[in-house]
Amino acid sequence: MRKLIFVLLAVFLIVGVSLAEGKKYGKGVTLKEKTKISDIFANPEEFTGKKVLVEGMIVDVCSKRGCWMEIASDKEFEKIKIKVEDGEIVFPLEEKGKTALVEGTIEKIEMTKEQAIERAKHHAEEVGQKFDPASVTGPEVFYQIRGLGAVIK
Repeated sequence: MRKLIFVLLAVFLIVGVSLAEGKKYGKGVTLKEKTKISDIFANPEEFTGKKVLVEGMIVDVCSKRGCWMEIASDKEFEKIKIKVEDGEIVFPLEEKGKTALVEGTIEKIEMTKEQAIERAKHHAEEVGQKFDPASVTGPEVFYQIRGLGAVIK
């Protein structure tokens, strides 16, 4: 009987530790030092092409394929998109509102006005909103993280 209680206690302890660490997506995370999202936006060229570890609350997830999520910055009204290859990692919608640790490479995306219109149109379709091409006034440059792995708690 004591052995059974000991084994059950060990199993509960292992499961509890795993749940406390969060659910792993992709390769998980290997970096130890976190980078503030606000620091990335303050000096994006300094971070472009570099691997970073960021943390924040998940504020949106792709409802079609789970191929991206957006996490809130440490600075109010700021967020960054985490993009992954379709099907390689799938972020479930129910993770929205949870905290994510994400590891990936900062990418600079430069688009012509026509590409920006197509991107905005696609995004509007994904979220079920109407789209007005006149709302896009010119070329766009933005930064995102090419996600390699994540842990969501």
